[in-house]
Amino acid sequence: MIKENQRALNGINVLLDGVILLFAMPMAFAIRFYVLSGGIISVPLENYFLLLLFLIPCHLVVFATMGLYQSLRKRTIEWEIGRVFLGCGLNFALIQTILFLYKGINYSRATLVIFFFLSFVGMSGKRVCLRLILRYFRQRGFNQKHVILVGDSHMAARYVKVVRQQKEYGYLVDGYVADHDSIPGVPYLGCVSSLEKVLERRHPDEVVVALPAEEFRYTREVIELCEKDGVKLTMIPFYAEYIPSNPQFDNMDGIPLMNIRYIPLDNWINGAMKRVFDVVASALLIVCTSPIMLVAAVGVRLSSPGPIIFKQERVGRNKKPFLMYKFRSMRVNDREDTGWSRNSDPRKTRFGAFLRKCSMDELPQLFNVLKGDMSLVGPRPEVPHYVQQFKEEIPLYMVKHQVRPGITGWAQVNGLRGDTSIEERIRYDIYYIENWNFFFDIKILLMTLTKGVINQEKL
Repeated sequence: MIKENQRALNGINVLLDGVILLFAMPMAFAIRFYVLSGGIISVPLENYFLLLLFLIPCHLVVFATMGLYQSLRKRTIEWEIGRVFLGCGLNFALIQTILFLYKGINYSRATLVIFFFLSFVGMSGKRVCLRLILRYFRQRGFNQKHVILVGDSHMAARYVKVVRQQKEYGYLVDGYVADHDSIPGVPYLGCVSSLEKVLERRHPDEVVVALPAEEFRYTREVIELCEKDGVKLTMIPFYAEYIPSNPQFDNMDGIPLMNIRYIPLDNWINGAMKRVFDVVASALLIVCTSPIMLVAAVGVRLSSPGPIIFKQERVGRNKKPFLMYKFRSMRVNDREDTGWSRNSDPRKTRFGAFLRKCSMDELPQLFNVLKGDMSLVGPRPEVPHYVQQFKEEIPLYMVKHQVRPGITGWAQVNGLRGDTSIEERIRYDIYYIENWNFFFDIKILLMTLTKGVINQEKL
């Protein structure tokens, strides 16, 4: 049943994308020549519809090639919208090339730009709506994939916890086979050797293997049984906690090599794109917020003796120290490098508390971004004292130093700021580092604005 539902959903996806493209062209034409006006219609609307005979199949083929018409249960909406943007961009470049080669100079380029913008917005909005609808039904028990779990490792228990909490994924664990009955709340179906009978009796949509290291010997048998039965097989290796969420593989003469820590920002194009955005955006923000910073500077000067700008050494990219700037919100004290601030910290001045509440004390960090010490978005930097402490106590803590630290970040917009769990912060930071894309940064910045989140943390 689940396969039939997926085929139907794929068909609906293709059909709706075609309809959106069909309506986007006349809308673009109307906006260009009747809303914006001022242009001469040198090519009638009928000719633009003829272009659609080429554009619609191209879009659908490109989207299918990019994996947008298959099951996306395990993909984020950011990944999907990013692929839609890339697909629209490729098709825009393709149609411009064809018009250039075939001397289609009379077609309005503005109309085509508006068309591709409307197409992207329409197809992205449709995907968001479909996901919301699917989430609604999956949370109520419809359109679910039935799973048999093999193994009782801690990763198996974690998998059960995730699919129970995130019902929008639409997975239902019908039971598990293992040498021990040790996962509470999940039906125990017998030992691993009984898997063949379980598959014949249960007919699951998927088998998820999460064997502990000491039971790795069962792996080959389980794979052969699943292939014999024709059921989809997914494996969670016992070393899964040490590998990234999106592992990258190289091949050396037939030997697969897995990169344990793939970071998208190591790609120079991605890094350059992020840096250009940081420079342009921070420069504009400095200009726009300069009156606010002037008022803040005067207020700090009048509130208590000491410097206006508080400079503190933090650890940045590649573990290099730098001086981070903030408006001073506390009285000068001897615990500036090791003291952890809290909401009721007696060291705060009254004006400093106001600055921190409004996040205005963070504004000088825009100069850190402009200099290249920081980024607008990234893991929050720590003082050297805490870096030395946490690197010994928290696994993977130092991974955050492989990218520039940020004024705001994925952990902060999810409420992990101030005196909160460092382990949880690192988990969110590593997710951001391994899954970075330009739209992820934009999402975090928008969440920062809407939630009013720019941290209150140690000084």
